[in-house]
Amino acid sequence: MADILTFKRPKASERHKGKSLCRHGHHKWVVDKESVFDSKQGRLVTRYRCARCGKIRIKAL
Repeated sequence: MADILTFKRPKASERHKGKSLCRHGHHKWVVDKESVFDSKQGRLVTRYRCARCGKIRIKAL
């Protein structure tokens, strides 16, 4: 006989943890240092990435 594994369903609060804040516009912005020059605008920019959902925001210097 095979071993039977029991799987625990994640709670709804665990599945949606942190997503409701971003849905209501409360992002956790962190500076993304990979890209500092925007070729479309032709100038230096600061790129921010939300730590929870991954949305990107760009601000010109």
